[in-house]
Amino acid sequence: MPFRLEVYLTPADVGRRVVIRWRRPGASGDQVADVLGILETSDDASFCILTARGEAVVIARERALAGKVIEPSKPRVLRPGA
Repeated sequence: MPFRLEVYLTPADVGRRVVIRWRRPGASGDQVADVLGILETSDDASFCILTARGEAVVIARERALAGKVIEPSKPRVLRPGA
């Protein structure tokens, strides 16, 4: 059974944690990459995701292969001596 990639993101998902698989332009052609973060904007032309590093990644809608809302990350527990 083949996989079906779909983008399930809408403007209603702005502010939520998402993952998008997309075709990123590279020196030797397009590369498939994932970006994980908070959806800042979503419109007919593009998505903007703010990553944990504070980087804003803008993805043209036609380059998005798949996308969905995911659960918020769990807080990290620091152990003494770690």
